[in-house]
Amino acid sequence: MIKKVLVANRGEIAIRVMRSCREMDIRSVAVFSDADRTSMHVRYADEAYHIGPSPSAESYLVIDKIIEAAKKSGADAIHPGYGFLSENAEFSDRCKAEGITFIGPDSYAINTMGDKITARKKMIAANVPVVPGTTEAITNEDDAVITIKEIGLPVMIKATAGGGGKGMRLVKEESMILESIRGARSEAINAFGNGDVYIEKYIDSPHHIEFQILADNHGNCVHLFERECSVQRRHQKVVEETPSPIMTEKVRDEMGKHAVAAAMAVNYSGAGTIEFITDNDLNYYFLEMNTRLQVEHPVTERVVGVDLVKQQINIANNEVLKIKQEELQQRGHAIECRIYAEDAENNFMPSPGVIKHMTEPLGLGIRHDGYVYENYEIPIFYDPMISKLIAWAETREEAIQRMKRALYNYKITGIKTSMKFLERIMDTPDFKNGMYNTHFIEENFDFLMQKEEYEGDNEDMAIITAFINYTDQLEKIQPEPMTKNLAKNWKDFGRKRSLLRL
Repeated sequence: MIKKVLVANRGEIAIRVMRSCREMDIRSVAVFSDADRTSMHVRYADEAYHIGPSPSAESYLVIDKIIEAAKKSGADAIHPGYGFLSENAEFSDRCKAEGITFIGPDSYAINTMGDKITARKKMIAANVPVVPGTTEAITNEDDAVITIKEIGLPVMIKATAGGGGKGMRLVKEESMILESIRGARSEAINAFGNGDVYIEKYIDSPHHIEFQILADNHGNCVHLFERECSVQRRHQKVVEETPSPIMTEKVRDEMGKHAVAAAMAVNYSGAGTIEFITDNDLNYYFLEMNTRLQVEHPVTERVVGVDLVKQQINIANNEVLKIKQEELQQRGHAIECRIYAEDAENNFMPSPGVIKHMTEPLGLGIRHDGYVYENYEIPIFYDPMISKLIAWAETREEAIQRMKRALYNYKITGIKTSMKFLERIMDTPDFKNGMYNTHFIEENFDFLMQKEEYEGDNEDMAIITAFINYTDQLEKIQPEPMTKNLAKNWKDFGRKRSLLRL
């Protein structure tokens, strides 16, 4: 049985995994780079080991360093989280060779589902619907032009490896074909070291719907229903929810069965996600499989009532999956917002820096998965996501209102965040009525980017500005304790967000 888990990751996902470990009386081990010496996951873990310089290529992505830390700590298992080495087949094999349990699938499943062409072939063999397109990488540009004309425009040129929107090009006109193929190849080589690309028919008005699955080592597999992930920017998810507002019981049942069939086709073990692309008529097609825990897993946990990390650990312990499909049900509605340290008004540029003040959102139905705190300096070396905010309620309408309240209560100063942008998403008519697709941000961009006007008069604003400048100067002269009390009083005075975003 697993007694000590090293989490080969950082930030909020590392803390998330460690929390479940603590509930299971399993000791946790953190690893950290130079930039993460003061990170919350290092403080939360039972033990922590330094693994190198700040760049991930010299720390979190170095298998030898992770294995060395596991051996030093006596960890008998490694949880990869998501990102970094989580879908690295070599890492899975290396753990096995070293006698360390990898809390995730084996290298066969990772390799098979990690290559988009191989995955498409597997899904076709398993009778899972796939988007019309090629089943081989493009080797000849002239043949590619002919194939695209046969499939019919528009099409997507997509990298066979990787994900996250890298190595993808939408082709709407014949004149764009060669340029798009070459551009996708170049980006794929830079992102994944593999320039192979293939062709897929482009689905108009697409919805991104994914199914969470759990599978054990004894032939049992269940799905835990769907997540709607269509609010995306540059092919990366921003807001997720479950249940999907467009789903019907009939289609949900069919998609769930196909998700299970997809996992069984590669003898999958652990937690994974089958992603589908769906049109407005609810015709759906296999898109890809993520052979790891997803960023948005908390919405499923909240609605279904299953701790997915605990299930991962139980499966890694070779336990039989105790969950039965007929026993699972969705209760209420959950929404997740990804909070980024970025400036939405400046083309979403990352906003690293020191957090001066922070008030976490609390209250009924709110879950906050984060890792930052006051005076913590957000490093420049990693993804700018700093936390995830999850709101649950009995109905979707109430969940939206609860999320708006939580975003309003969530206060961070010292850096720019995406919270105002997320508040506007909650207020967008297309989101509120549930009739949105992956073009949502593009189609509502003007509404989402509008600036909020101050409701008071210029004299009040001048007083507020002067007061802020005064407290900033006072902090430099006498930081403790008077300034903190002054800042607290100011927070109480300036709660109205139209006056000041605290």
